[in-house]
Amino acid sequence: MSIKIKKAQSTDSPFLAQMILQSSRADKQFGIFDLIFGHQDDKKTLENLEKLIQTKAKNQCHFSNFLIAEIDGEDVGSLCSYEPRISTTKTFLDALDEIGCSDGNKIFLEIQEACDFELNTRTLVFDFMEELEGYMDVGVLKSLMQKSLLTARLKGYRIVQSMVEIGSLETLLYYKKLGFKEVQYKECELYREKFGRTGLVLLALEF
Repeated sequence: MSIKIKKAQSTDSPFLAQMILQSSRADKQFGIFDLIFGHQDDKKTLENLEKLIQTKAKNQCHFSNFLIAEIDGEDVGSLCSYEPRISTTKTFLDALDEIGCSDGNKIFLEIQEACDFELNTRTLVFDFMEELEGYMDVGVLKSLMQKSLLTARLKGYRIVQSMVEIGSLETLLYYKKLGFKEVQYKECELYREKFGRTGLVLLALEF
């Protein structure tokens, strides 16, 4: 089973939207994008995500930040790696305005201000590292990460960070298996109220 890694294109938006939604929910009934887009049905939420992926504003969900894993011609996994000095909070809010979803700005800012970490802008951030059910334990995520780290090294980065929900034990164990270490915990009452999870764990990997 050969895994091919490719850079995402705008035409990959439907698959990327699926992976982003899957990642943001993290085995919960709903995630941050359900809140931002007003708890609409999955079809409408995915349509909004597809638009967000293709905005002129290079937000963290932009297709240019993604790698896709492919097996036998089928897209099976994704990994977003973005530079927080470029894909900023303002860029994300600009992207929401661009697709006509500015109502989600207040919700996003409220959760971020209460629950987010102060990320070092000289590090790279991993997000939306996901794979389709049926392709777990075949090396999809490891292949995506290795390719992304190689590109990051060429850009001069030596540290990558990622965030995982407290209580997502399987995800946390997998990140640790890949070499990530826990850096900081942040418990957040608002996060518990909105998502039923205690808060977030900041992870880092030096490479």
